[in-house]
This record gives sequence, structure tokens and C-alpha cells, in this order.
Amino acid sequence: MPRPCKRRRICSMPKNCGLLPSVTDEKTEAVIMTVDEYETIRLIDLENMSQEECSVSMGVARTTAQAIYNSARKKLADCLVNGRELIVRGGDYVLCDGTASGCRCPKGRCHRFNNKPEGKDITTEVFDMKIAVTYENGEIFQHFGHTEQFKIYTVEDKEVKSSEVVDTNGSGHGALAQFLCDKGVNVLICGGIGGGAKIALADAGITLLGGVSGNADEAVKQYINGSIVYNPDIECAHHGEHHHGEHHHEGHSCGSHGCGEHSCH
Repeated sequence: MPRPCKRRRICSMPKNCGLLPSVTDEKTEAVIMTVDEYETIRLIDLENMSQEECSVSMGVARTTAQAIYNSARKKLADCLVNGRELIVRGGDYVLCDGTASGCRCPKGRCHRFNNKPEGKDITTEVFDMKIAVTYENGEIFQHFGHTEQFKIYTVEDKEVKSSEVVDTNGSGHGALAQFLCDKGVNVLICGGIGGGAKIALADAGITLLGGVSGNADEAVKQYINGSIVYNPDIECAHHGEHHHGEHHHEGHSCGSHGCGEHSCH
């Protein structure tokens, strides 16, 4: 079984994406610092967190935080001593939504969502990422555990650059989070979803927007412009009266595919 990917949690994107020395050598290549490396510098050197506190904030092991921090410090030293340009970009990270266990962001600091209640719009900053939507005939499929297709959108600079529909090949509840992780997905938009799947997505560092319905393309546009409406407390377990498509039958319940619960909240 492949090892689950674990993206490093960051509170916000850097306000400055690089530094130029006063004197440069055109033959010297720029140093690339990843966004998660930048975050360790911010947390430890600016916010005065210990490496243990930094690891909790970023949702990684202490040894991982230490390794990221050491790499970042070495890059800073290289730029300072050798007069190299510093560029901050890339990395394996996910923007914090302010609700994760261990999040230490000051109130209002997290830039993904503002934790508004159900039925309210959210504020979002979208950079380069992949957004997956449970998909069926152009609409958001309402039952994550029975999803046969995802539509995956590649977003750059708040614009959809490409999209593709991918088959899950019969993957069940537990395997779908890994399936999305392997595709490099950062955000999932879906309808109903069970508690176990929510935990698996969180462990994989994938941000979940559940309780969304309607046209898939339109939902992604709403996410990008910050107007998507979702239900952070969605928990779907009994879908008998709501299934779509020929592969679902009237009277079907979650018990037959492992949810073990009996209501959609």
C-alpha cells in the first residue's frame, strides 16, 4: 500500500515572493525556496516558535519540520553570503482553513476560508492548485463513496487552465482519498460524504468543501472567486432516496458499502 502523502500546512502565501541582492552576478542561478520552507522561517524565526510548535502548526512530524527549517536556513545563508537571488515558490503544501487541529494562526490570519457558517459565502485565495469535483454528467455527484468519476481542474493565477475527467476504477471510500492524493489534488468539492472519508481527506492534506450541488464547472468558478456556498458539517451516510444513475437502486443504503450510518445531516 502506498504511503499517504502529507502536505505541509501553511497559514498564508508569502507577501514577497523573492529578494534581490544589491550586487548580483548574472552567471549565478537563483535559489528556490519552497513555500513550506518559507513557512518554517516565519514560524520559528519571526513568530519565535520552537521546532515542536512549528511541527504542530504545519501538521508534520518534528523531525520533518526540523529538516525543512534546516534546508531553508542553508538557502538563506547561501543568498546572503554569495549574493544570490532568492525566489519563493512551489513545494508540497496546503493552505490552512483555520479549523485544523494544531492550527495556531492568529484570528483572521488563515487565508483559505474565513470559517463562515453554512449558507454564507467564503473568502478564498486561489493560487496554483488542482481542484477535484465528484462528477456525473456535468453535475456534482452527491455521494462521495460511490463516485465513479472526478473532474479535476488545474488552476493557475485564479484561472482554470485545463480540466480532465478521470475514472476511479471502482475505488471505494478508503481508497478515494489516496486516489486524489496521487493525482496531486489540493481541494475537493462534493455533495454528501461520510465521516471516515472526511478523516482520510484531512490526513492527506486535501481541503474539503462538502454539501455542494449543481453544475461542476460553475462550482469551481465560485470557489475561485470566493462565492461558493458549502456545508462544513455535511455528513452523508444513507443515500437511498437520493442516488442518481442506473448503478444505484431504490432502497439502497450505506450499509451495503460500508458507511454503517443511517442519515444525512
